[in-house]
Amino acid sequence: MKKVEKKVIAPENSELYSQLESFITDSKNQLRNLSKGDIVEGVVVDVRPGMLVVDVGYKSEGIVAGRELKVDGFDPMSVNVGENLLVYVVKPEDDSGQLVLSVRRTKQAGLWLKLEEAKLKNDVVEATVVESNNGGLIVELGKDVRGFIPTSQLDASRVYASGVRTVGKDIAAKVQKKLTGLIGQSIKAKIIELDREKNRVILSEKMVTQARDIEQRDETLRKVKEGDVLHGTVSGIAPFGIFVNAAGLEGLVHLSELSWDKVEDVGALYQPGSTVDVMVIGIYDGGKRVAYSVKRLQKDPWSEAISSHKIGDVVDGEIQKVVPYGAFVRIGGGLNGLVHISEMSDKLVKDPADIVKVGDKVKVKILSISSTERHLGLSLKAVAEGDSPKKSKKLSKQELEKAVDDAIAQEVPAE
Repeated sequence: MKKVEKKVIAPENSELYSQLESFITDSKNQLRNLSKGDIVEGVVVDVRPGMLVVDVGYKSEGIVAGRELKVDGFDPMSVNVGENLLVYVVKPEDDSGQLVLSVRRTKQAGLWLKLEEAKLKNDVVEATVVESNNGGLIVELGKDVRGFIPTSQLDASRVYASGVRTVGKDIAAKVQKKLTGLIGQSIKAKIIELDREKNRVILSEKMVTQARDIEQRDETLRKVKEGDVLHGTVSGIAPFGIFVNAAGLEGLVHLSELSWDKVEDVGALYQPGSTVDVMVIGIYDGGKRVAYSVKRLQKDPWSEAISSHKIGDVVDGEIQKVVPYGAFVRIGGGLNGLVHISEMSDKLVKDPADIVKVGDKVKVKILSISSTERHLGLSLKAVAEGDSPKKSKKLSKQELEKAVDDAIAQEVPAE
């Protein structure tokens, strides 16, 4: 076997090798491994028109040039050689082997970091509307960073004239017009999706307004009690009443609580977005269900109107509705009454429509007054008969009141 001789370093070279080893092992002298997207601090080694040369401790010095120098408030020619500068790595090595750096993207990357933090903490960010399309709004969050707010994530009051989301043939064109009118406005929103690589930011204004509404609702619930009067906005219309949002607390005004008068068409009285004062008449399940009243804030016409009438009076009226069991009549002062089929004629009546129709002006006699049901028992035939006796059988007062109550029960909508 060949004998390997150990090489001996001459004493005069040992100090040189020691210095070299120390230089190599010093982390300050080691080359950096850079990747696209890194943000590093370097030293400016040269300043030229339209270009900065920066040493970041890489195998070659980096170049910041062209649009990568363009940042609001930053003048490349004011930078001094030897000055420290934070730069973004665009390419560790281009086709020419050059390290490409950016000052512009450093600012942009800083903004992305802030956006990522805002999403993580569910913070509110402010955006400026720059464009609109059929789907929503394009907003600017900072220099060269844009986001998108879908129409469904905008507060309804911005988009719909009524302040309530609606559908229909003409709605799309109206919505687009409203969206275009928002260009230039500032909107507070929360980030619901963020992807830096795809340059994608999706935001929601609704998350901000809903959180505000919930906070307002909770505050209202802590203070409100039955009998309080609140100012609200109609948020929905239904056959059985209207929904009202008052101080963040949404509740129902049932059909029976809309007016002292009989309401045939809710839509004729209110539209979504209308403002209205309501009285709190019930709070249930910790505020999950709230009952409001409009009519209790209005003067009750019954007490005043009925004070001028008594049983036996003959009064003028108008037929409001014809039903199989009789006809409903409106008399002066906003009073309603029923002419039962048995009180329409002294002859046999099979169909009340054969005797009267809606809109007919009639004279009726008051047979009974029901304060509980706020209705009158009326008669057509009693007016025709006058005071002359008739052989036809008449209902007793008790029978007539029962007939009126039964008829009313059929007309009153279920809760």
